[in-house]
Amino acid sequence: MMHIEQDKIVIESSAVQEGGKGVRFPLVKLGEFATGFVVRFNQQPYAYVNQCAHVSVELDWNEGEFFTSQGDYLICATHGAHYRPDNGFCVMGPCKGKRLKPIELIEQNKEIIINIASIT
Repeated sequence: MMHIEQDKIVIESSAVQEGGKGVRFPLVKLGEFATGFVVRFNQQPYAYVNQCAHVSVELDWNEGEFFTSQGDYLICATHGAHYRPDNGFCVMGPCKGKRLKPIELIEQNKEIIINIASIT
């Protein structure tokens, strides 16, 4: 379950499973079709703008599917760029050395609260 407020998006912690599908959410602030996503890696949630650092395309190859088959990296379905889930840095592919744009969040009381006001 997700609910959207003016400056934040709240997602139930149980919706974001370790190494599982990510949860996408709208980022109207960045444009009508812009999205963000949150994934869980090493028991911690991480949120990013859903946009490859190489070319402005969404990462997921099927909705919410961001991880490699091994579950160790986030991967761009278009160019194969590999990003570390814990900091968004590209470690392999055409944008090596660049990074995904992170979005601030906190997890408390079984909820992930994503601060969409933090996006610049």
